[in-house]
Amino acid sequence: MFASITHKGREYKTDLANPIDISIPMNDHSARAWYVDPMKIEPVRAGDWIGEVKSGGSVNFRNIFFNPHGHGTHTECVGHIAPEIYNVNEHVRQYFFIAELITVLPEARDNGDYVITRAQLEMMLEGKNAEAVVLRTISNSEAKLVNNWSNSNPPYLEESAAAYLAEIKCDHLLIDLPSVDREVDEGKLLAHRAFWEYPHNTQFQRSITEFIYVPNTVFDGTYLLNLQFAPFENDAAPSRPVLFRISNS
Repeated sequence: MFASITHKGREYKTDLANPIDISIPMNDHSARAWYVDPMKIEPVRAGDWIGEVKSGGSVNFRNIFFNPHGHGTHTECVGHIAPEIYNVNEHVRQYFFIAELITVLPEARDNGDYVITRAQLEMMLEGKNAEAVVLRTISNSEAKLVNNWSNSNPPYLEESAAAYLAEIKCDHLLIDLPSVDREVDEGKLLAHRAFWEYPHNTQFQRSITEFIYVPNTVFDGTYLLNLQFAPFENDAAPSRPVLFRISNS
């Protein structure tokens, strides 16, 4: 069933009854990167008391140990690369956007890298008014849900590709890789900087969401995106981006 919504003065028919969750569930075997150990979820212990019902406790009461950049789907703001403290919870204050989902085959380079190029994005997004861009990369197996990407040199965006997204006023970039930048880049973070136009024209409202997973059963096209994240006062927070189909009729 499609419901009518109005977004920035335009009416859309949106399938709110069938959300498409493109986040990666977080558990002790979910995807990770940046050389972090698997996340841990364990019951609190206080003397003889344990916060686990199956072990005799009255309730389940668990600690969770994780890194927002290294474990699962997360959304980050410019605070990720700035010396100042900027919090994603402070700077991303809208949560619904019109998004373009595109699928890209990163191009091979002579040095062994695989890169998403400006030319690819220009070809796929020309004429589109995308507040958000969701990048699905090929290959796209469910291994992305559990991969340990550390020391694997994953594909990344070339600087000019990220600059192109900034030029077309895309405010929210979502990608199914651990980072928009090269794993080992001497701390340059060129794609991050280009997208946020940092530091000379910093776009504080923009966000980058990494470690998503878009199933192959979801087709490229225009969607309504609901971008929600936990309200951590930090440069990044675990997030749950959800897509909703938009009717063409």
